[in-house]
Amino acid sequence: FWGLPWQPRDGDGTILERIERERRMKARLGLDAERQATAQILASVALGTTAIRSHVDVDPQVGIRSIEGVLAARERCRDLVAIEIVAFPQWGLLSRPGAPDLMRDAMALGADVVGGLDPAAIDRDPRGSVDLVFALAERYGRPVDIHLHEPDELGQFTVGLVCERTRALGMAGRVTLSHAFCLGAADADAVERTLDRIAGAGVAVMTTGPSGWPAPSVARLHERGIAVCSGNDGIRDAWSPFGDADMLRRAALLAERNDFATDAGLEQAFAACSGGGAAVMGLAGHGLAPGAAADLILVEAASVAEAVATVPPRRLVVKRGRVVARDGQVVEGTP
Repeated sequence: FWGLPWQPRDGDGTILERIERERRMKARLGLDAERQATAQILASVALGTTAIRSHVDVDPQVGIRSIEGVLAARERCRDLVAIEIVAFPQWGLLSRPGAPDLMRDAMALGADVVGGLDPAAIDRDPRGSVDLVFALAERYGRPVDIHLHEPDELGQFTVGLVCERTRALGMAGRVTLSHAFCLGAADADAVERTLDRIAGAGVAVMTTGPSGWPAPSVARLHERGIAVCSGNDGIRDAWSPFGDADMLRRAALLAERNDFATDAGLEQAFAACSGGGAAVMGLAGHGLAPGAAADLILVEAASVAEAVATVPPRRLVVKRGRVVARDGQVVEGTP
C-alpha cells in the first residue's frame, strides 16, 4: 500500500486468516504491481538499499500478473538497484488448484528464486510440498527461499525435510528459510538439534527480528556458521501497518530483539542486514574493500555501531559508482 491512502486493518488472526484478509483487500483495491513496486524501489533506494530480494505473489486470483509487474519495475529501475524476484505461492502450493502450473509459468517468465510457504501448516502435505519446490528449483536451476512460520516441533520437522533435499541435490548455499519461527522455540535442545541440521546442510536463515513472534537467535546462528540475513518482510501492507524500507532501522530493531548492546553486537546486526543479505543473494564483490563493487551509503557516524544505534540520515547512496540518492531523495532522472 506504499503511497496509497491509509488502509484500515480489521484484526490479526492466524496465518490463514491473514492470507484471506489480504486476498479481499487486494481484490478491492485492484493494485497495480508495477506502480507499487516502483514506488517501493524508489523508497528503498533513497534509504540506502542497493539490492533487493522480493517475494512476489503467485496465486489463482492474480495469476502471474504481479510477477509481470515487478519484472517491468525492475527493468525501469535497473540502474538504481539489483532486484531478485522470488515466485511466492502466497496461498499455498498444493492447497490451491493450479498453483503448481502458475509457479512453473512464473519461473519460465523470469523469476529468479523458487518460493514456498509452510509445507505442513498451509499445504497439509509437507513432503509433497517440499518435493515440488525442489523439483522446480532443479528444473530451472534456481535457488530456493521458503517462508516457514510453522512453530516448534512442526516447523523443526519441516526444516529437516528441507535440509534433506538440500543435501540430496547438492544445493548448499542456495536455500534460505525465511522467518523460521521454530528456531525460537522454548525447547532449547530441540532447537540445537535443528541448528545442527541447518549448519550441516548449508541452509541460510532470514529473520526480521519480529516483536510478536518467536525468532531465531542471530548470535547462535552466527556461532554455528549459518548464513543469516534480515529483511523488512511486509512494508505497510495487509499484514502490517509498519515498515519504511529502511534496512539500517531494521538492523537497529534486530539488535534490540537480540539484546545486542555492545559495539560487536550492533555490528553483527548490521552484518545480517548488509553482508548477510549479499551472501544469501550470491552478490559478488560486496563490501568496503579494494576491488569491490562501488555500492555504498554515506552517513554521519563514528562507527558502524553508532550508525545502527542512531539510524542517521543517508547523505549519499552510490550504486556501481554512480550517485543514485542524496539526503533521502533519489536523484533527478529516476523513474
